[in-house]
Formats: sequence, structure tokens, C-alpha cells
Amino acid sequence: MAVTAKDVADLRARTGAGMMDCKKALEESNGDVQAAVELLRKKGIAKAEKRAGRTASEGRIIVKSADNGSVAAIIEVNSETDFVARNDEFGAFAQTLADHVYADASLDAAVAVAAEGSVPSQPFHGDASKTVDEVVKGASAKTGENVVLRRYARFVSDGVVGSYVHFNGKVAVLVDVRGGSGEAARELAKSIAEHVAAGVPRVPSGVTRDDVPADFVAKEREIFTEQAKQSGKPDNIIAKMVDGQVNKLYAEAALIEQPWVRDPNMSIKQLVEQKSKEAGATLSVKRFVRYQMGEE
Repeated sequence: MAVTAKDVADLRARTGAGMMDCKKALEESNGDVQAAVELLRKKGIAKAEKRAGRTASEGRIIVKSADNGSVAAIIEVNSETDFVARNDEFGAFAQTLADHVYADASLDAAVAVAAEGSVPSQPFHGDASKTVDEVVKGASAKTGENVVLRRYARFVSDGVVGSYVHFNGKVAVLVDVRGGSGEAARELAKSIAEHVAAGVPRVPSGVTRDDVPADFVAKEREIFTEQAKQSGKPDNIIAKMVDGQVNKLYAEAALIEQPWVRDPNMSIKQLVEQKSKEAGATLSVKRFVRYQMGEE
């Protein structure tokens, strides 16, 4: 398969590797971009794939929450251009979709692919003569662009669901905190939502180590192993090196173990413990969802 200059440039943007390294990786992987990314990482030429630039989608991310924090909903609706996304009429349309998801009392989960969930086929709360999917298609016809309800979530909590929407509207988070619903629990949920939005040191993959996807860890272990082999050290040393890197990965990927973005000397676990003392109850983070425009 012929490798184009655009292919090389795109791979370089995703990995930060040099042009020639990207070209060779694409040639070795027969043009398979994802395989080329992994090849570069195994050679130690590229770090984890950059999150920016994966998808060139625009649109709006909307959050709607109950005043008492018991329920919150989040949606991402996409358009093709920022021109349409910034339009007030499109914003109002996106808000009606958020209102619909918020009102769906049967939903208490995150749906990563909207088309696979129940919402698109439901009668639209603003006009029961149409389904949500038909309303979205109507918006496509009106704007002349491909408008898509991409993903959505609705959390119901006997504690409090905190939320955060970044000032540019491109990143938003819901966090479900259990064990209390008073001021300390609200502050904790909001603080953690802000932390998850920041994505430091990385966007967490789960609340605890047990929640981090096993296939993700297995793939990273494979890459760490290939990198370690280049050191030429004995297998027993390589095994220890890889275990150390996997342990570090878990510490970065598990939300509860991350250093708090507002005070790196304190972990999220310690923040939870601090707020639990203030609340006089045992608070805990049950789940979270983070949407960033244009990311998988």
C-alpha cells in the first residue's frame, strides 16, 4: 500500500514521532495507522498516542442537573462545523435533547454510542409525534450538515451528582458521590468533576484499579515489554521493569490514586477522606463520565 505525505503527517500529529520514523512505521504496517502507532511505541519512538485530533467533530456538550444534585444528565451532539455549533438555534436544539435525556426516568447509566441506546427511538418529549432520531434528522435537514446525537448519560444518586463544564463548552464531566448529600459531598463531587475535566496526569480509566479495563492494561503491558527488551537486560530484570511500569500506569489511570490537580501533594483518595471527616460520613466515588468534543 502506497504511503502518502498526508498519512505520514497525520501519524506524526498523533504520535509526535519524526517524519522518517512515521514513514517507515506506515510502510512496515502496510498503511495500518493503528498498527503503526503501536509499532512506534514498541520501538520507544513515540509515547502514548495524543488524544487531540482523533476526530474533527464540532457541536455542543450540554449538562442538566437537579437543584439538589440527585440527578444529572449529559449529552454530546455533533455538527460538521463550528459555525453551526456556535449558532444559538443549534444550542437551543441541543438543550432540548439534554432535557429529553434528563427526563428519561428509566435511564441511570452512560451510553457511549447513542445509536445503540434507547433514546433515539423514544417519542421526543417536546413533540410526541416524532422520535428523537427524527428530530435529530430534522436538524440535519435544517442546517444542511450531518447532525448526530453521539453519546449521553444520566446518573441518579442517593448521594450527589456533581458536574463541571469547561468555559469553552468542549469538555464536561459528571461525578456520582455516595454516602452523603450535604455541603461536603457537593464540594467533593464538584472538585472531582473539575479534576477529571483537567485530565491530569491522564484522563482516568476507572475509579479504582479494578475498574481500569483489563484489555487496555494488557495492550500497554505488551508495549512496555517490547520497550524493555531493547535494554538488553536479563528476562527477570525485564519482568520487574514491566511490572513497575504497569504499576505506574494503574496509579495514573485509577482516579482515586491520582494526585489532585489543585494540590498535587494530596491524592483524590485523601481528598475523599478529608471531605468524609467534614461530612461526618463515609463518602465514596461511585462513577464518573467525561466527554470531550472530538475524542473517542
